[in-house]
Parts: sequence; structure tokens; C-alpha cells
Amino acid sequence: MTVSLLGLGCAVPPHVLPQARAEDTARALLGPRYPEFERIAPSFAASGVKTRYCVVPIDWFGHDKRWTDRNTAYLDGATALFTRAARAALADAGLRAEQIDTVVTVSTTGIATPSLDARAHAEIGFRPDIQRVPVFGLGCAGGVSGLALARQLALAAPGSNVLMVAVETCSLSFRTDRMQKADIIATVLFGDGAAAAVVSTDGNGPQVGVGQQVLWPDTLQIMGWDVDDTGLGVVFDRSIPGFVTDHFARAAGQALAATDLTAAQIDRFVCHPGGAKVLTAIEAAMGLPDGSLGAERATLRDFGNMSAPTVLFVLKHVLDSGASGQMMLAALGPGFTASFLPVCVP
Repeated sequence: MTVSLLGLGCAVPPHVLPQARAEDTARALLGPRYPEFERIAPSFAASGVKTRYCVVPIDWFGHDKRWTDRNTAYLDGATALFTRAARAALADAGLRAEQIDTVVTVSTTGIATPSLDARAHAEIGFRPDIQRVPVFGLGCAGGVSGLALARQLALAAPGSNVLMVAVETCSLSFRTDRMQKADIIATVLFGDGAAAAVVSTDGNGPQVGVGQQVLWPDTLQIMGWDVDDTGLGVVFDRSIPGFVTDHFARAAGQALAATDLTAAQIDRFVCHPGGAKVLTAIEAAMGLPDGSLGAERATLRDFGNMSAPTVLFVLKHVLDSGASGQMMLAALGPGFTASFLPVCVP
């Protein structure tokens, strides 16, 4: 029995943040507090990011925020993004909200109880008996791992329709109280967005294979969040590009072998664009020609790193271009973990 991708939709919030304005704002807020800011400032121009989107206007960051301020903005912004992305995926699948049997919600940039799917339930029009599966903690790997989970749930109930929504508001982690390089890099890369996908054993579309994860031991310090009274503080180790160069190919090989595929059978790797250096490292690790990950770079340029949904933005870009063949989705996230998912596009 196969699982097909019936629909895919993406959404961004209304506030546009050009990279030049992000740099000017960061300089004004962080420059006086962080003596090393000007040494790191060239990262804004070198990041490959031109535009990002935020759930709050840039002026919102002009004053220090508490955890409650950030999470309130998360609840409002993430719920709106969830709704828009879900509707886009439903429209692409040609389905109504009441035809969805299970919804998987992937998000790691705020706390929502009731979960985002419950908050959006009435507006979207889900049935009262819909099965809700909120997933927290996957970070940038959430789009791939969430879609793999949705596939498993679709197989567990053949004929059912499963909606997966990945939504993140990374911009709300911007902080002026922590003077760490990782926080500056976060202001260079992070944006907000959501992506949704509908999968089922019924219908036609790209076939979604079995997801795989590889977790490296003793790597908890590479990526994640620190949590304190002010909010979430990014953990984003400088070793990531080098780690990818050294270890990504072996992890990909393990994932391919587990799904009875080889690298030679993959027509297109569809990767989460964590940053320009990470994309270059993936190309080097996998022996891909320089510039092979063009859709990833275009997504990074136009939206920044939105964490979990970003790889699905890349997938939509690839599918909209008319590409076909055997693809492999890949993303790196907290753990430190690599998540893989084969998708075959006829």
C-alpha cells in the first residue's frame, strides 16, 4: 500500500523584513551592547538572505520582551499561519476541512495548550472527531519528520486523509539580553512561516516513502533552545557546517540503505536550507556539483530559515518547476539529528 502527497501549501505572515532593515535594526539594538557586532555584521550580506517575514512588525523588537510577550505573539501569529497553510494545502488537494481525519501539528517556537490545531479548529471547519497529534521539539527537522509521521498515520488508517502542518515563528526569539554569537546569527537567518501537506492511501500524487532518522550521540549542544524567564534562546553551534561535511554523507547512506535506495537512484535531494554554509557543506558531503541546491538557495533568499516548514517550501518550489523522479527530503535538527524522507514524483 502506498501513501500519496495529495496537496501542499505554504504561508508567510504579513510583515516583510528586508535584510538591509534587519541589519540596521540589529545594529541599533545590539551594537551598543555587543562590542563584537561590527565584526559579525558582514554575515547579513553573506547569508544569502534578501527577505524574511515576521508575525510582528519590526518595531515590536524595539523594547525588551518577556516570555509572556513572546508567547502571546506566538499564539496569535502561529494560529493565523496554521490556518492559512492548512487552507492552501486543502485547496491544492481538492478537499474540504471536514474530510480531514487526522491533523499533525509540528511547532517548536512557542507553547500552545490547547494546541494550534484546536485554536484553528472552528475557523478552518475541522470535524469534532478529528484526531489531533501535536509534535514539539523537532526544530528544523520537523518538516521532514512530521511528514514521515503523517505517512505512518495514513497507513495505519487506510483511506483516511491526514493533514500535517509545520508552523514556526523563529523571529520571536530575537533577544537583546544575551550577547552570544548564536543570537546574532539568528537575527541574520531566521524568519517565520508555515507549510502544510495532505497525505492519504487514496488518490494520486507523489508517493511518500518511509522516513528515517539518524541521531548522533553526544551532540545535544549543537542545536536547540535554552529556556529562561525572557524566552527561548537559540543554540546554534558554529561547528554545524563542518559536522555536516564530516558526517552527513554516512547518515544519508544509512537512510538510503534502509529504504532500499542508493545515492545513484536519487534524482534530487530536497534539503532544508539552514544557511548558505550548510548548503555548501551538503553539496560537498554528497559530491553534488556546486550550486546543485538552487531551489534551497532561492528559498533561503526569499524567506530565510523558517525552521521546520522551510524544506516544504523547497519541495513546493521543486514541484512547481515541473521536476520529477526519485527525490529525498533531508533536514538537520536538534538531537543532533538528520531526518530523511523519500518522495517519488511521477
